[in-house]
Amino acid sequence: MVADMVYRTPLMYPSRDVSFARVGYVSDTSAKLLVREPDTAQLPIFVSYRRVPKPAGEMVDETWKSVGKVYWLSNETDYTYTTTIDNLQPLSRYQFAVSNNHNGYFTTAPRPGLTDSGIDKLTFVTSSCIKPRFPYNPLSHPLSIPGFRHLSNWLPSLKASFMLFLGDFIYIDVPRRMGFDAEAYRREYRQVYASPAWPSVASIPWLHVLDDHEIANDWDGNTTDPYPAAADPWNLYHTSVNPPPVSPNSSYFSFTHGPASFFLLDTRRYRTPSSDLPSDSPEKSMLGPAQLSSLLSFLSRSEPQGSKWKFVVTSIPFTRNWRFGSSDTWASYLHERQTILETMWSVPPGTGVVILSGDRHEFAATAFPPPEGSKWPVSATVHEFSTSPLSMFYLPVRTYEEREGE
Repeated sequence: MVADMVYRTPLMYPSRDVSFARVGYVSDTSAKLLVREPDTAQLPIFVSYRRVPKPAGEMVDETWKSVGKVYWLSNETDYTYTTTIDNLQPLSRYQFAVSNNHNGYFTTAPRPGLTDSGIDKLTFVTSSCIKPRFPYNPLSHPLSIPGFRHLSNWLPSLKASFMLFLGDFIYIDVPRRMGFDAEAYRREYRQVYASPAWPSVASIPWLHVLDDHEIANDWDGNTTDPYPAAADPWNLYHTSVNPPPVSPNSSYFSFTHGPASFFLLDTRRYRTPSSDLPSDSPEKSMLGPAQLSSLLSFLSRSEPQGSKWKFVVTSIPFTRNWRFGSSDTWASYLHERQTILETMWSVPPGTGVVILSGDRHEFAATAFPPPEGSKWPVSATVHEFSTSPLSMFYLPVRTYEEREGE
């Protein structure tokens, strides 16, 4: 049974033949598509799209339009290809089709600051942590992901605009690492997309941030090995169809969707090793100077009229309240965290600031009120919601306990 759990999936299901197409970031005027096709007999691949009329009988141009052709795919990109559909209309339904027998739908976002007509809300899904057939069940398909099945049951009623996935899309080192090269990491990504349950949750766009198990447990080694090998499929499968990076070649992202703006942090690539300095050292950084500056600018900037929320997305908890593994979280980077909190408290009234995190395999909601007697009103309180796992083990014993001030 142990051998089955450890070796069956990586050795017998490398998923080199998986073929799929998925939607990534969708703005008010464009949509990104990722296509994977290892069968050269399918080349060239044609990508096309059309607008779909609303149920009310809206008159639209339903003719199919070409996005382009893919003449060649190779192992250099693990047989993936990314394309962008431009010149779309806000709040409109579209269908896409790929000539290798994949198709789907997506809905464009509202213009910045706006919501759907008559609907004053934005719904999206957030979670983290996936490992096929984990917890282990010898009767399950080796690539089964029970969390996908549960999520798919909720998606029709939620009508979510997108999934914000907060890291650990793969677990390269669980239950046992099978390699340190790019192919070992690529195989883990392919196995998730080859899961029989993946199509059931592919009906909405997926946006991603990076966490440790996409590299190595509690990773704080910046871009040293094995980061380059880990970054290869992360860039091919996720970065390529994520929102635009804040700066060229960076791995943190920002976008606006109707009444909300989002900043997706990279808490792995730029951090000071957690054991190098005390947690309150001014020299210790989770984000690095460039990313920190970009985040503070995001929090300080004026948003379009009608914008009501700023979301900061971090793969690891912002709170100090977790009693286990806190050295890997923001609890070990308190000076920089305080700088960020003070900027969050200074966001003008009328715009709420929310932190979204994952990683802990538990749920928690935390409030960060300004210090009593400070210049900030209690209405400036920041809230964090931590949700995980989507399909991994859930901690049976709570490790979250409130501390003074949060």
